[in-house]
Parts: sequence; structure tokens; C-alpha cells
Amino acid sequence: MFKSGFVTIIGRPNVGKSTLLNILMGEKLSIVSNKPQTTRNNIQTILTTKDYQLVFVDTPGIHKPRHMLGEYMVKIATDSLKDVDLIVFMTTPDVEIGKGDEYILEQLKEVNIPVFLVVNKMDETTAERMAETLKNYSLKYNFKEVIPMSCAKNKNVDTLLNLLVDNIEEGPMYYPEEMLSDVEERFVIGEMIREKALRLLKDEVPHGIAVEMLSMKQNENGKYNIEANIFCEKDSHKGIIIGKEGAMLKKINQNARRDIEEFLKAKVNLKTWVKVKKEWRDNPFLLKELGYKAPPKK
Repeated sequence: MFKSGFVTIIGRPNVGKSTLLNILMGEKLSIVSNKPQTTRNNIQTILTTKDYQLVFVDTPGIHKPRHMLGEYMVKIATDSLKDVDLIVFMTTPDVEIGKGDEYILEQLKEVNIPVFLVVNKMDETTAERMAETLKNYSLKYNFKEVIPMSCAKNKNVDTLLNLLVDNIEEGPMYYPEEMLSDVEERFVIGEMIREKALRLLKDEVPHGIAVEMLSMKQNENGKYNIEANIFCEKDSHKGIIIGKEGAMLKKINQNARRDIEEFLKAKVNLKTWVKVKKEWRDNPFLLKELGYKAPPKK
């Protein structure tokens, strides 16, 4: 009997959703950074074995939006609760349930879908604090299962996977066996470039960064020539991203190229340019141009 199902992963920014997805998939398909709000789109990744196919939806973290891009991110995250078979709600071991998680719990009450509570970062807390966190959340919602986890140490990830497989039903193979994601290679590569900028830059600059893929061509020797624009919102940010004598941009490119070569399994020549698009996060035309769809008006 072959089983299949759709699973959405939801939670506040920076609780480990993308990291969990990458571990489950064994591939770097979703951007991972120590800065919040790094995922901006619902990214479907497909895990297929001879017995089952799980389609995971990695969502942006739910947060209070401060611009049109933020509204878009929150909307697609909450919309992902619909039309899936299972929900994984990720949080961290905080004894007091914060406003962000309270909001998510209220959203979950609107759906009739099994929800698995994953409390990540068990390696960063005590057993007593973890137990208290699990108890407090269980009093708020009737979860299908509660799982303490450490994505950093790869603890209990297999436990979650086995539970998900146990709770999906017999179904078809929705995607071809070899397909890992429903997003194009160009999108993944653009996200890899943005990830390196997020990791290397500080303060408010990263949140105003977007990557536009210009071209991606493979020559007769198998080497890829990739060109992309890195957009920022302020002239002062452009100088920071480029760095003294181009040092920061060079470092971003070097780090991104390593990941891209591993992803494509080929040599890569990467060229990027930094350009200013003021207030692009509140401009519906620029959002659409960069691959985001503005949420509908309320």
C-alpha cells in the first residue's frame, strides 16, 4: 500500500522550520539563516520513498507585518493551513506562551486537521523547562502528538517523520519520484545568494534585500554562468553590501558559489550587482517583479 499526504510546517520566525525541512529532505532546498523572516514563499519539497510520498510546505514565519511584503508573508503562512493533511506547529521551549504563538494557536482552532507540536532546541534548555513548555501548550490545544526536538543535534527528527507517515492515508504519487521540489533551480539559487547576504550582513540591511536572477546558462564544459542583481532599499545599504573595495560582495559571492556548486553538482561562475530599489517591500509592482504577489486587500 502506497501512502501520500501534504504537510505544512508553521511557526514563528526563526524557530527552525527550514532547518527541519532540510534535515528531512537531506538537501539544502530552503534558505536557513540565524536571522528571522528568511523564508518569504511557501516552498513545497517532496520526500518520496517506495512506500510513501510526503509533500512538505515550508512557510514564512508568522509575525506582525510592517510592510506589504510582511503582509504577503503572513497571509501565505496562514493560508497554508488549508487543504493539507497534517500540520506541524514548531516553537521553542519558552515556559510562557508568547503573543506570536497564541495567535498561531487561535488560527489552528479554525481547522480540523491533526496538529503535531514540535518544541525545537531541546539542546538549549533543561528537561524541566521542556516538560513545562509541553504541558502549557497541551493545555491550550489538543495536539495529535507532542515532540521535543533538537534540529541542531538531529534528535527526534526520525520520530516526527515516522509519526507523519503513520498518519497519512493511502494515496497516489502526486509528483515524479525523482522530483525534490516544485520550485525552479533559479529560485533556489537566488535564495542561496540571499542567505549568504543574511548571514554576513548586520542590522536592518538584510530585511531589505531581494535577489533577482538575470541569467543562468550552462556551457559545453558543464560550467554554469550565473548573473544576478542584489536589491536593497537605501543608497547607504548599497555601500555596506559592496564593502570596502568590493570585499563584502566578493565574500557573499564566494560563499554562495560554494553552495550553488554543491547544489548543481557543477562548477559555477557567479556575478552579482548591487542596485537600489527604494521601498520595494511596499511597492506591489516591484514585489510582483521580484516574484512576490501582494496579498489581496482586506
